[in-house]
Amino acid sequence: MRTSYKKEDVVFLLKDITGMVEPQPAKEREREIQAGRHYSEMLPVEYVPSPGYMEAYQEALKHYARPVALAVGALAEKIIKKRGRQVVLVSLARAGTPIGILLKRYLAQKYRLEARHYSISIIRGRGIDKNAMKWLLEACRPEDLLFVDGWIGKGAILGELKKAVLDFPGVSSELAVVADPANVTELCGTHKDILIPSSCLNSTVSGLVSRTFLREGVIGKDEFHGAVYYGELEHADLSYGFIEAIEKEFEFCQTAQEGEQPKDGVGMEEVKRIAQEFGISDINFVKPGIGETTRVLLRRVPWKVLVSQDCKDDRSLGHILRLAEEKNVPVVYCPLKHYKACGIIKNLADA
Repeated sequence: MRTSYKKEDVVFLLKDITGMVEPQPAKEREREIQAGRHYSEMLPVEYVPSPGYMEAYQEALKHYARPVALAVGALAEKIIKKRGRQVVLVSLARAGTPIGILLKRYLAQKYRLEARHYSISIIRGRGIDKNAMKWLLEACRPEDLLFVDGWIGKGAILGELKKAVLDFPGVSSELAVVADPANVTELCGTHKDILIPSSCLNSTVSGLVSRTFLREGVIGKDEFHGAVYYGELEHADLSYGFIEAIEKEFEFCQTAQEGEQPKDGVGMEEVKRIAQEFGISDINFVKPGIGETTRVLLRRVPWKVLVSQDCKDDRSLGHILRLAEEKNVPVVYCPLKHYKACGIIKNLADA
């Protein structure tokens, strides 16, 4: 798989399908998804955001590199304590990939540990890439594999992992993330809904790799899931700018953060309440947390953005408010318990 990341940082277990699939505009994809087609059978058109939005991203990176670096460090310490020096990082493409690289670099700098790092595909409703898992299990011990992602929204991918590992004895479904506002994993840097600046962009902060793809006729039964390399966006690639901005803020004297008490309950309870309150029958239309809200605005057709009424002046939401304004998406301030923001996808049957 072509990527703008260095091979020493990550090995992608993906099939390069560049030029084999025509990307589709958001509205066209959304109509097909809501008509029953699986999202993994299509790819979105990717573009360089507006100058105003890029300004908001750079501002986010400037102000939130340190909190993210501290959370990455706290997560790395938990990983060492719980999984030891034999750990193999398996990031979930693509949001997990930059986090896996940061964890690898932290472990190398503090512990002189050269952890292996791979990136594989997992797809909601379709499961993990079984061919990639077979490849990994030929190269690594099952107990050494640790799945890594950027954040947890409501926990759908964690649920997918729990089902997937049943086919692979000895592999843990534990998921390591920087932020877990849903309160469903102990292996996190923080339970707060913090802004991870890489969530603000698509491929241009993820090695120029698309989201993963799975469709018969393009992906054979013995092949890895696919992805596209966006070579035309090389001039706008910020992947290492993000990595280096966070890496500069690492603190190696820290230990695993203790004393942070997660809020009561889990995020899914709040998602169900939001769905009921806004008359939404399909909870897949409700995407909680800063990262998921950003994704809705970047590559889905948004209906509303909810913002916690306690976060009206929160700078970590600047890029969300900028995107919502550019796309004429209403912003509703309301009580939110676990999350600072929540994106709601438009039901195109109602449009």
